[in-house]
Amino acid sequence: MRSPLVSTSWLEKHLNEPDLRIVELRGKVLPPTDPPPHYFTDRAGYDAGHIPNAAFVDWQVDIVEPGSPSNDVASPDRFAALMGDLGISNDSTVVVYDNAASMFACRLRWALRYYGHDRVFVLDGGWDKWRAEGRPVSAAIPQFERGGFEPSENAGLKTTATEILAGVKSGAMQLIDVRSPAEYAGRASRAAVGGRIPSAISLPRKTMVADDMTLKTPEALRECFAANGIALDADETVIYCNSGVSASYGMLALEIAGGRNLRLYDGSWKEWGNDPATPKETSI
Repeated sequence: MRSPLVSTSWLEKHLNEPDLRIVELRGKVLPPTDPPPHYFTDRAGYDAGHIPNAAFVDWQVDIVEPGSPSNDVASPDRFAALMGDLGISNDSTVVVYDNAASMFACRLRWALRYYGHDRVFVLDGGWDKWRAEGRPVSAAIPQFERGGFEPSENAGLKTTATEILAGVKSGAMQLIDVRSPAEYAGRASRAAVGGRIPSAISLPRKTMVADDMTLKTPEALRECFAANGIALDADETVIYCNSGVSASYGMLALEIAGGRNLRLYDGSWKEWGNDPATPKETSI
């Protein structure tokens, strides 16, 4: 199976391939202890310079459903319209990148896969590695013919609060929380209530990132998961964060390490923590 990652050298060699579409999702997230707003996109940075032929996607707006309090993935029609605008068809090869150790890029990768498009890859190290290596940059906005994107939902990649409630009750579901230790403990929260889903294992996203903002090696990831009591061969593993963004990075890391039966909780803590009926645990 081909790796879901591509290197900066690979991308530079293939920049002008006609079926390749490159998408940038630059932005940042502030800690939950900072005053809101916490989420930002960087369209100005893209306009000043980006990887040649890359289009820009606002990770907060373009790929989410309007009005969703937990930033759920866009509806099939909305998502397909965006992909068409980007010149992406079902047979396109897509490379996604950002400047946040790939967590926004992974969110778009997951969304594409959820809608049936598996020819999508993450640029390992993203914008920071590309710039550090002195690779080409352009301010030109690419223009492509409209793509023909037909969404086909892969329900196996997403889970719901109802399914998690059943999984927690049965004990058959492995839950992984990739938020910060403070959020896991309940000392900080982006929802009305702090804490975690009962039985969830804490694995902060930063523990999976190497010093150069690339994903850690498969061997290092497997060591990390084993040290935290995470089974790669569990019957069902669900990853969550606040709204399904960092969790998509955790899903990629588990996939690279050899994990199977992986699902993402799209609503994540913003849905779970704001629902007074869901069970919660804290360490305070």
